[in-house]
Amino acid sequence: MSSPGETVSENAAWSSGAAALSILIPFKGDDPTPLLAALGREPCDVELVILDDGTGDDALAARVAAAVVALPFPARFVRLAENVGRAKGRNRLVAHARAARFLFLDSDMLPDSNRFLRDWLEVVARQDPPVAFGGFSLHQTPQQPAHALHRAMASHSDCLTADCRARNPAKHVFTSNLLVRRDVFEGEAFDEGFAGWGWEDVEWGMRVARRWPILHVDNTATHLGLDTAPAMAAKYEQSAANFARVIAAHPAVVANYPSYKVAKVLKHAPLRGLWRPALKLYALFEGAPLKTRAFAMRLYRAALYVEAV
Repeated sequence: MSSPGETVSENAAWSSGAAALSILIPFKGDDPTPLLAALGREPCDVELVILDDGTGDDALAARVAAAVVALPFPARFVRLAENVGRAKGRNRLVAHARAARFLFLDSDMLPDSNRFLRDWLEVVARQDPPVAFGGFSLHQTPQQPAHALHRAMASHSDCLTADCRARNPAKHVFTSNLLVRRDVFEGEAFDEGFAGWGWEDVEWGMRVARRWPILHVDNTATHLGLDTAPAMAAKYEQSAANFARVIAAHPAVVANYPSYKVAKVLKHAPLRGLWRPALKLYALFEGAPLKTRAFAMRLYRAALYVEAV
């Protein structure tokens, strides 16, 4: 049953009932059909719910609807008339899910293994973790000069093995490839007070870690949607208010984050109105060495967070 502002369509298999795992995919603007096609090549005991979070593109919606119809397992397409945001959108996805376990995937991901879904089902059968993160890679991401900065930064801080992530389990929780048991989500949903980009999944991980263990496994998917340097800067600018919300909720945890520590130092630096824009300009300058551009972008992010610390 749809809620106000939703239109819902399903494939023929949806009527066959719930599966062992609900795959939950939100998108806004990105084309998720390559991911749907990849998942469809691995028929197993899963269902899929995909949500268009107010994209407003009828042609894209038609392609997604056709891809959903073609899937070999139960699938539902939920289309929202208006954007509700990353946290609320994922909560809406859960409202349509029927399984006892959820697999959140970002729409710009692509499984790295042809056993991706079966391996997740084996994790469930073997360990039934409350929460598990599979990691992500850049293995299948095309090399594009415009994305070189994002690639360098993601390779350094995000594309980590399960052993590395397990050293700080709550810090490395992202909805790009995240398994969640239904009872956990019923206890801790995403905070719909977050707006725009960033931190809603990390904050969720902080809350969950107080009550349940977080497992890290190596069952990666490639992040295809790398950003240009200007797009990265815009997202960081948008995320500052969300970072402040995380600090307010989890001050002791965030105090150990490098971005927080650097922001505390930068807070006392004079003439911020001059050097902060200069950091951004250097990070965006493609002629500069990549390592120093990445350092400048990290400093720029911390400088944006100064107001929150």
